[in-house]
Amino acid sequence: MILLLHESATPEQLEQMLQEHKFYIKTAVDIERRVLVGGGNLHYDCEQALLNDGSRQETIWAASFMPLTGRMIFESMVNLRPRQNRSMELLDSIIRERVAQIIIEFLGNV
Repeated sequence: MILLLHESATPEQLEQMLQEHKFYIKTAVDIERRVLVGGGNLHYDCEQALLNDGSRQETIWAASFMPLTGRMIFESMVNLRPRQNRSMELLDSIIRERVAQIIIEFLGNV
């Protein structure tokens, strides 16, 4: 299940987002609006939900989050942008830190 969050997830919401992959959650984060979408099969699905909610492409970044360990993987086709990021891995340390902060704020304290 894909959920759009403007604040921390409840334990029930976290369980819903874990349905697809069991141990990790695909996420997309709008670092400007501080909105997170999590769940579903692909980061792309999360990205589309943010775009439909009014986010701008250049402020959306994707990562996978493992709630049990707190580990994050910053690799996704969503992150591949010729003008901003020339890799599937999110390379900019400042943007990476902002994405991580939002993920922990929304999903890490449940």
